[in-house]
Amino acid sequence: MAKPSMRTEQVADQLHAAAIRLLRYVRKEDVASGVTGAQLSVLSVLAFGGPQTLGALATAEQVKPPTMSQLVSELERLGLVARKPIDRRSQEISLTRKGRSLMEAGRRRRLARLTKAIADLPPEQIDRLAQAAGLMVAITDPAL
Repeated sequence: MAKPSMRTEQVADQLHAAAIRLLRYVRKEDVASGVTGAQLSVLSVLAFGGPQTLGALATAEQVKPPTMSQLVSELERLGLVARKPIDRRSQEISLTRKGRSLMEAGRRRRLARLTKAIADLPPEQIDRLAQAAGLMVAITDPAL
């Protein structure tokens, strides 16, 4: 692998800043979900990664198991996740229909906000954004 050039490092810095700004921009819609950012993050892991053990969720969210246990208990109380025993010591946590619906509604709100922001751009800028989005997926998806 070649040593990154100064230009490559500058582009990486710009992409990093843009990704953070973009996430903050669309996350403003998350208030409407009625749950905390930490809870939404757990729901997102389950929505995209499928059912998980408490330990796997804690690892994914970089928190200690007792913290994850509290988050899952609250999500369960809200009817957003369900626990299913795997054996005497572990449980599988999965989204309920209500949890999946909440995540889908949140995604629709985020996309609507972003669509509105993009809608007034000239077609060539929209094309450039589409190309950039494809490149971002390509460099971050190890399966590609």
